[in-house]
Amino acid sequence: MPAIPLKEGRLNIRCDHRSRELLDRAATYAHVSVSEFVLSHALVSAKQVVQAHEAITLKPDDFQAFLAAIDASAPPNAALERAFKRHAEQDI
Repeated sequence: MPAIPLKEGRLNIRCDHRSRELLDRAATYAHVSVSEFVLSHALVSAKQVVQAHEAITLKPDDFQAFLAAIDASAPPNAALERAFKRHAEQDI
């Protein structure tokens, strides 16, 4: 049986009377507490926002071009050669 995560964090939200009534009604229809209703819907929204800002989506042709660019190794430039030399000279 998987362990239920401990809910240690607390989130307080102030809202007007009409908003609270609406949340109460929605939670009642969903057969959950207002806290569960608000948290579950906030998490869905939060995941969408984070995904939109942290994920990169490429079309298939663009993805193939990306892979080709990764596979095509460019010769090291002078700065990289100096960095390799400094690294080799370090006593590790």
